[in-house]
Amino acid sequence: MKYNLGMQTVEAVYDNSGTQNPLIEALPECLGPEQFIRQIRCCPPPPQACQSMSMAERRQGLTLLPTVFIPLDYMYYIYDSLYRMLQSSYHTLTSRERVTRINALFSDSSGAGYGAQAQSGALLGTPGIGKTSALKRCLMLMPQVVSHEKYLGKAFYTKQVLWLHVECPSDASQKTMAYNIVRALDMAVGSNHLDYLLRAHAGSASAVATYIKTLCVTYNVGLLVVDEIQNVVATAQRTNRIKPLIRFLTELTNDTCTAVYFTGTTLAETVFQSEEYLRRRTRGPRLLPFKPDGAYRSFLSSLWPYQYTPEQAMLTDKLANQIYDYSGGIPAYISKILEEAQAQALMRGVDKIDGKMVAAAADYLAIQPPRELGTGTFLSDFQAPAEGAIEPPEGNPAENTSGDTGSVKRLYAVQRGRRADQRDERDLLVAYKTGTLRELLLSHGMVEEVVLC
Repeated sequence: MKYNLGMQTVEAVYDNSGTQNPLIEALPECLGPEQFIRQIRCCPPPPQACQSMSMAERRQGLTLLPTVFIPLDYMYYIYDSLYRMLQSSYHTLTSRERVTRINALFSDSSGAGYGAQAQSGALLGTPGIGKTSALKRCLMLMPQVVSHEKYLGKAFYTKQVLWLHVECPSDASQKTMAYNIVRALDMAVGSNHLDYLLRAHAGSASAVATYIKTLCVTYNVGLLVVDEIQNVVATAQRTNRIKPLIRFLTELTNDTCTAVYFTGTTLAETVFQSEEYLRRRTRGPRLLPFKPDGAYRSFLSSLWPYQYTPEQAMLTDKLANQIYDYSGGIPAYISKILEEAQAQALMRGVDKIDGKMVAAAADYLAIQPPRELGTGTFLSDFQAPAEGAIEPPEGNPAENTSGDTGSVKRLYAVQRGRRADQRDERDLLVAYKTGTLRELLLSHGMVEEVVLC
């Protein structure tokens, strides 16, 4: 029996691995890189015979362009990290003890090989990189809820929630975060715990936190993905609520052995670097845009066939460099500029996109890529994982472990500013830079050499 992927409840299918842990054995098989890419890729057929398309068909085609999803090399590393975090959650001592108490299935086991704490991590990056889209597609490759009824010939009635995806509240409130988690759980298993919690008028945040922990243990929640974690920074100075929220999520990981994965912009790095325990728990990739190199051109080439203008433009170096400079190498901006450039061409009666249409699109969208980027790994620097690889190869910049929170300037495909003037070797500035200024001045009698006795 195969799993139906997505936010669906499926019957448990055990892999007979001999672990005597039904929560581990019910996990779906970890996909290889090639199979993973095939399943997350979304590339509808590009337009054919554009000359015969009506204006309505062209505009309808433009609305399909945002649905194109091009897998990038870093995404499999994210999927592999999430899968290993799930495994660690169900290998923990707390989960094992709970299964033992409820079903009395493991009384004869020795208990060796089980950890005491689930893993945690973070994925931060420049806005528009595609973090949320990649995470959701990785999660959708796993069933969200597994329903158990029998194990080893004995009754075993429980639900196993593999993952929950919630958004960090804008007010960084611990109670609001708890409500978001309960709502996500209700949507997953079809319960109404949030209604009960609201009717109960639980006054203290600690009471709500205890209720959340009980639910996570009851439903065997393996992974909690907290998106938009940078929201805690926006209200930290005004409300001083950042530490209670982070402390609540930390206690949730410790007490329930539920892995927590944070995602957001690099603005959250200032929070994660403020405490040593946060720095340790939030290791993971820090993503920067494409460099103006082959990886960027490959991504742009994958989008280029989706042109709905009467004629298709050739992808020249000049046009590619122009799109890069307007987009800053950010995938979301690249796709949006390509879409809007075609819309501008259609409205102006131009047969195909060109530099003027690209400039008009960037101006219309008011795109302003950030001039300063946080320290991290450019999308171009990730290597495609080898088939059968389990972890990033040694030396691959998939994780930021340096703790450096500096910044780098954004890149340009076309060098900015004026070209350097050609200067004679006798020019004072050239002599100063080459270290020959003293000799030059002496040779022209502009200074006298003083000998000290």
